[in-house]
Amino acid sequence: MLQIKVGPGYYLCEQTILSSLEEKLQERGIRRVYVLHGEKSLEAAKPYLPSFDQMEVFYGLYKGHCTDKEVARHQLQAAEFKADCILGIGGGTAMDLTKACAHEMNIDTILIPTLASTCAPWSTLSVFYNEQGEFIRYDSFPKGIGLVLIEPEIIAQSPIQYLRAGIGDTIAKWYEAEVLTRDLEDLRIPVKLALDAAQTCRDALLTHGGAALDSLKQKKVTNELIQVIETNIVAGGLVGGLGDNYGRIAAAHSIHNGLTIFPETICRLHGEKVAYGILVQLGIEKNWEEINRLIPYYQMLGLPVKLHDIGLRTEDKVLDALVTRALAVGESIHYMSNSPTSDELKQVILNIEKLMDRKEGVVG
Repeated sequence: MLQIKVGPGYYLCEQTILSSLEEKLQERGIRRVYVLHGEKSLEAAKPYLPSFDQMEVFYGLYKGHCTDKEVARHQLQAAEFKADCILGIGGGTAMDLTKACAHEMNIDTILIPTLASTCAPWSTLSVFYNEQGEFIRYDSFPKGIGLVLIEPEIIAQSPIQYLRAGIGDTIAKWYEAEVLTRDLEDLRIPVKLALDAAQTCRDALLTHGGAALDSLKQKKVTNELIQVIETNIVAGGLVGGLGDNYGRIAAAHSIHNGLTIFPETICRLHGEKVAYGILVQLGIEKNWEEINRLIPYYQMLGLPVKLHDIGLRTEDKVLDALVTRALAVGESIHYMSNSPTSDELKQVILNIEKLMDRKEGVVG
């Protein structure tokens, strides 16, 4: 069954848009606002937020990852406050916590992303981790997001690694959606639209990714930056929203999930791990031409092309643990028609390492 969840009820990315936030909340009958935020994200957003003179506001600082425990903590605080909505301010973790908490309470979800690192502000799901940061599951919600407002000035001031990771996560949309639908006949119209959105992700990021990162270095809002912000959040979110299981995840995200078991990768962002996973997925497909096309682009942006770039050594115990986790029962790598064996997957990873060694002139 194809479930379509296109996007939020209202969306706008525009400079000074947050000055109208209080008015837009009042239009929805919202009077008591629980603000779920990170410490840095709230500081980044504060200069652009209204005074909330006509509302009661409670600020809830999140800690760590999107976990069941953290959702329950904010749910309890928001319930005691008698919140009409959960307003999330921050990156992917804040967005996922907000959606999960609002779902549990059956109240409105309002999102103000301060980063363009994932499509979390658009998608109606949350990614859950354990306390150590290891991936556990995805939770999909029946109710859509009420309101998403993006102030591009905030994102223009954000750390560059988050936009870079967003590019890595979003360019993966094309490669994962394409491999999931390649052998299917008579695709439904929403799935075709999802593929169009996925191709837009790839083409827009290959065209504008480098310039957008340059804009961020200069802390300037440019057309290229807005193109990439909306590609990462809107187009990326539409791939899964329209394509459902045909447009979400394949081998790249399984590799990401495998990488999360290593403490050494905890400092690496979701999109960085997914970007590396795309190289592995293409290796499974034996599409070395595309790998060779992507590597210079990855290197220009600073995305990982080897395990070393993610903090891991190319050792048997590392490879065996990574492969075992990536090939676990229920993992999305098995959605591929040519899902690899453990030996095949390990060899693909080693082949990518050898390819990069040759390109870098490393003598083995």
